[in-house]
Amino acid sequence: MIFERALRRELLSTAGAVFTTLFTITVTFMLIRILGEAAGGKVASTDVLILIGFNSLDYFPILLILTGFISVLLVVTRAYQDSEMVVWFASGLSLTKWIKPVLSVGIPLVLIVATLSLVVSPWANEQKMEVRNRYEKREDIAKVSPGKFQESRSGGRVSFVEEVSGDLSKVQNIFTSMMNDGRSSVIVAKEGKIEIDAHGDRFLVMSQGRRYDGLPTEGDFQMMQFEKYAVLVSVQNTLDSNNRSAKALPLQTLLDDPNPSRDGELLWRVSLPFMGLLLMLLAIPLGFVNPRVGRSANMIVALVFVAINLNILNMLQLAVVEGRLSFWRASWPMHAMVVLLIAIFFLWRLKLNSPLHPSGIWNRVKGCIQIKKEQKCTEDQTVNS
Repeated sequence: MIFERALRRELLSTAGAVFTTLFTITVTFMLIRILGEAAGGKVASTDVLILIGFNSLDYFPILLILTGFISVLLVVTRAYQDSEMVVWFASGLSLTKWIKPVLSVGIPLVLIVATLSLVVSPWANEQKMEVRNRYEKREDIAKVSPGKFQESRSGGRVSFVEEVSGDLSKVQNIFTSMMNDGRSSVIVAKEGKIEIDAHGDRFLVMSQGRRYDGLPTEGDFQMMQFEKYAVLVSVQNTLDSNNRSAKALPLQTLLDDPNPSRDGELLWRVSLPFMGLLLMLLAIPLGFVNPRVGRSANMIVALVFVAINLNILNMLQLAVVEGRLSFWRASWPMHAMVVLLIAIFFLWRLKLNSPLHPSGIWNRVKGCIQIKKEQKCTEDQTVNS
């Protein structure tokens, strides 16, 4: 009991440090990416922090899985390096006695991963899509920063305004350049505002301005002066729930209305908790190191196992989405393979003196080589005599 309590405390403290490190790295990369999108006009600058929060909730299941795996691996490795495992084994206790304290920390962590994967992450993805769609549906002129040229989403219009009102509905001193059927059109107006018609389409209504079509050097150049001129900015587009991304759909929708895309998403969500639990158990035998050797190589091998596991899950998910595998046929092979690996590694570490252990095989090979050498020396001596 004393050992289990001490081990649980060490696992929790290590998990806190590992999660803080992974979360900081993840947020840093997300901040760089989202700020780049904001600078490119793909998202609103006011939505940067909101998108970072929703993206963080989406990445939490993977971060917690890595946290549990790396924490168990670090604690077991430290016990080997500090020769605590020697005392542990000398006391007559087996490596399997680590399973109970690891599960006491791992099961609550897996329950959190399941909640995040099945409930919280889909909600975060839905909110993230709503934020992005809301910005995409905004009129182009509202996205233009004062004193800055901005290209529309379609790439057919470049706009510049000198001043924008507080509610983003009116602008002052407008310059707009458009391409219509290969001809250049330039519109200059004193002010403009956004109006919505009965169908929900948005128009930029400009007043007191001029329009120039073509080039002054061409014969079909036209110039006109207007009191009001309306330009279609965006068309009302209602999104059906069937067109929503499967990542943003709640769990009940995936179960009630299955299709290959939704089955693939369901496979991903359900597999993450099992992956987290199995990887923590796999970290116990993988944590073995020689106290005289560094543990960097051991950590690299362990992280390779995680990368392979995630890649296999991605391939199975893709196979389900493409219809090459059903959900049930793809849900168990990866986990069965990991369970088999856990059993093999535990038997490998528990039976160090077994004839099938690599060290025992190597000792027998060295013994055979030595016997062969001795027999050859005896034969050479007999021949010489």
